[in-house]
Amino acid sequence: MPARTGEQYISGLKERPREVWISGERVDDVTTHPAFRNGVKSIAALYDMQHNPALRDEMTYTSPSSGQPVGLSFLIPHSSEDLVRKREMMEHWAWASCGMMARTPDFLNAIFCAWAGAADYYAQDRPEFKQNMINYYEYIRENDLTLTHALINLQRTRNPTLVDTLSESVALSVVKETDAGIVVRGSRLLATLGPISDEIAIYPVGSHQLSEEAKRQSFSFSIPCDSHGVKFLCRESLDMGGSHFDHPLGSRFEEMDATVFFDDVLVPWERVFLLGDVTLCNKYGDATGSNAHTGHQILTRCAVKAEFVLGLADLVVKTLGSGTIPHVQERIGEMITYRETLRACLRASEADAALNQWGFTSPAIGPLGAGRTLFGRTIYPRMMEIIQLLGTSSLMALPSDADFDTPLADEMNRYLATDTASARDRANLFHLAWDVSCSSFSGRQVLYERMFGGDPVRNAIILFNNYNREPFAQKVSAFLQSNN
Repeated sequence: MPARTGEQYISGLKERPREVWISGERVDDVTTHPAFRNGVKSIAALYDMQHNPALRDEMTYTSPSSGQPVGLSFLIPHSSEDLVRKREMMEHWAWASCGMMARTPDFLNAIFCAWAGAADYYAQDRPEFKQNMINYYEYIRENDLTLTHALINLQRTRNPTLVDTLSESVALSVVKETDAGIVVRGSRLLATLGPISDEIAIYPVGSHQLSEEAKRQSFSFSIPCDSHGVKFLCRESLDMGGSHFDHPLGSRFEEMDATVFFDDVLVPWERVFLLGDVTLCNKYGDATGSNAHTGHQILTRCAVKAEFVLGLADLVVKTLGSGTIPHVQERIGEMITYRETLRACLRASEADAALNQWGFTSPAIGPLGAGRTLFGRTIYPRMMEIIQLLGTSSLMALPSDADFDTPLADEMNRYLATDTASARDRANLFHLAWDVSCSSFSGRQVLYERMFGGDPVRNAIILFNNYNREPFAQKVSAFLQSNN
């Protein structure tokens, strides 16, 4: 099957129902349930973009095995030009959701590209794992599947180190090996897009190191979301069932987050990529280059998201006629600086890209890490604050779509219009500003950007321990010695 259409993606979800629970209800069909259907439509629209004649060459490339067009996010890059080409494709998908959907299919596609390119890494565990990885990458590429992942083990007790305190009664663990595969039991966080994905990838994450004793929690595999014993427990939906006018983001881009329970789930041997080797599990991200390729996709989306918010802020200022006020200009200038910083990090990562030890091109990870950290900890929360400061009371003086069909419509049109916008256009804009900066959808977005890359403190500790600061310290020492 070449690059899928949206209809084929939806049909795949219907044909393979999975066990999904939300608000005490078991969901029969995620494609029609109110909590999921609009997210499904948004992902389907991404797949349809691959078949848009005006975009086809920017969204797909020719498969080396089938000769069919496949998604460009599956391309294993061999030059900086390939990275730019992938980034431009990922920008198209990011703009389709205004940067609000973080787990669009290109995210995990980028990861499996890196892993397939570095398949020899997995052979260090068991020789057959190399071919498992290559076969699986080709399978998801040729079938254009949507993947989710779940990286974090639940813990009964936490400690201040990078090594998690794992209990086999809670953490996802191998309970036995059989001729058919491994059997796993336990739980994992946090499967964003999980209920509306085709498959779920399970692997360790660098900010949550495994101890030497954690051999039964050391593995990497991927299985269908409808596998027997896999259960998704969802948070409350942020799609309130309102119109696109009243909830322009929440009514479209609910990608859902879920806790995943594994009740004696069989993972076939051909789907296992690592097993029992703590060192390989702890080091795979940097060793394979997947951290860099993940960062490239993430920072591309973050840059688009920042540009979207900057554009929104500009429209807010124009609508309110506040663009001549100095502190308003200062705040917009601050947003412009953030946007330029993110774009500079992306450009540096591509300009400084190099062939890695596995023979394919990886973007420079330093600027990607800097951009990701700044976005989650500083840039995005601050941009939300600026939208609130720019919008002020207009964010709460919000008639609904239905209000314009009432006897109050004439008064709304008279009193709520500005010099540059009708009352309805003003309400339309500020419903978007509310959904970006104040709604429950917004709250989830800020929390997600802060935390989805891991605990910022843990990440800072990793950076402190791994970043080569010695050349700079030596220059300072040389300067001090020149005073003697």
